[in-house]
Amino acid sequence: MSDKITLRYTVTTEDFTRAGEASGDVKRKLKKMNVSPAAIRKVAIAMYEGEINMVIHANGGEITVEITQNDITMTLADHGPGMQDVEKCMQAGYSTAPDNIRSLGFGAGMGLPNMKKNSDEMTIETKPGVGTTVVMKVLIES
Repeated sequence: MSDKITLRYTVTTEDFTRAGEASGDVKRKLKKMNVSPAAIRKVAIAMYEGEINMVIHANGGEITVEITQNDITMTLADHGPGMQDVEKCMQAGYSTAPDNIRSLGFGAGMGLPNMKKNSDEMTIETKPGVGTTVVMKVLIES
């Protein structure tokens, strides 16, 4: 593998028909690169959850994935309202999703907890009224 591979994706707000395309594409590419199944699973889950959050809450955004020999870093930068209380948002079951989104089977309040659980490192930078950037890193086992 070369030093670093960078992939970029655009996530569109409220487009549930395309939600998950970016995480699916990354999963396929990691399989072709013979990345360990455990790392692929973590990346696919963490990125999918983030992608869905961008569709539901954040007016879409951009995802950048950087793949090196040692790790996979996913940066999800959205255009949303930002989080008023990150600690509260990290609580399993807490959700700000409206009823119409919940009726579709989304918005159970497990997105951020699942992102953290499936990342080896995760940081959240948020500014109310401006947006949120989540950076997740998954280590590739040797």
